[in-house]
Amino acid sequence: MKTPGSILIIACGALAHEIAALKRLNGWDHVDLQCLRADLHNHPQKITGAVKEQIDKARNNYDRIYIGYADCGTGGLLDALLEPEQIERLPGAHCYEFFATSRVFNELSDAELGTLYLTDYLTRHFDRIIIKGFGLDRHPDIQTMMFANYKKLVYLSQVRDDALVEQARKAADRLGLEFEHRHTGYGDLESSLTSIATQTSTKVG
Repeated sequence: MKTPGSILIIACGALAHEIAALKRLNGWDHVDLQCLRADLHNHPQKITGAVKEQIDKARNNYDRIYIGYADCGTGGLLDALLEPEQIERLPGAHCYEFFATSRVFNELSDAELGTLYLTDYLTRHFDRIIIKGFGLDRHPDIQTMMFANYKKLVYLSQVRDDALVEQARKAADRLGLEFEHRHTGYGDLESSLTSIATQTSTKVG
């Protein structure tokens, strides 16, 4: 049975820390968070199916559902799922864009197309996701091939943490890339979640 005004955010596990922080800071007690595995980003073809499964499970228990994913490499399939459901998702093509905001991200992309982006989450887990995830620890010879078209690493930070900045700088050095740090805060993640958490209830399902 639905609780009036209740909201479920179905989100990428890579955003769990940031969404939980915003929920706590804003006192969104009517908002629940269900995170899917962060490693789905390595298999974007599986994201839409995983999101649909969670929507089907939750639709009878919440007034509204919101998707804490951008397109994230689904090639429009996530939007094709959500449109008939009348369910919104985070703006943009991926988390780098909504953290930076579209304007800043487009400026960065125009300045250097060959840019690798890190967020707080990706910086904390750089070795596991990038080095081990792509097998660079076992096959270091493929690093040159994989990053041949990259020139710069831009760290988009959500929190101010000198230790994380240094980790990101070392990641850039590890890959032989120029380093740039931009503090973005939560960007459009915060504004989008604030909008969904405070708007008038809209029935789901």
